[in-house]
Amino acid sequence: MTELAAQDLERLIARVSLGDRDAFKRLYDSTSAKLFGVALRILRRRDRAEDVVQESYMRIWERAQSYAPEKGSPIGWMASIVRHRAIDRLRRQREHASLEEAPERERVRDPAPDALEHAMRSAEARRLSACLEELGGKQRDCIVLAFYQGHTHEELAQRVDVPLGTVKSWIRRGLMSLKECLER
Repeated sequence: MTELAAQDLERLIARVSLGDRDAFKRLYDSTSAKLFGVALRILRRRDRAEDVVQESYMRIWERAQSYAPEKGSPIGWMASIVRHRAIDRLRRQREHASLEEAPERERVRDPAPDALEHAMRSAEARRLSACLEELGGKQRDCIVLAFYQGHTHEELAQRVDVPLGTVKSWIRRGLMSLKECLER
């Protein structure tokens, strides 16, 4: 199914909040590929991404009445649900992963286009990309790694070899700058 406009998605979410199963099916059909891409980009395993997307749509069904258009786009709201679920799953995986399993996970690469590739196709994502370019290199890298790959602040601090507080400040100030840029 083709991607629907934000207004159409808002209407579908409003109908879903009333328990409309047909609206939920249309919402799923028009957004599942993009949301699957978000989950796959973070988890890097098709089976786990499928599970997260299914869990996320259950959450969307249950929480549709909490969607507030003034706080963001419908696809952004749904993507954040998927992203949070995927990051939670990733953190649980890391806690339970054995040393033998870790290198194998790194070699697995899904041939499907990744979430960042899907997201960059939309106008909203192009605006976000332009705003990200305005940030400094390490600050931008930390935000991208945290939000698209699910890295924790601690992991980012180790990766870029700076104190944890610096990474937290970069991300906080960077998100404020992004918000200002997107509101222009």
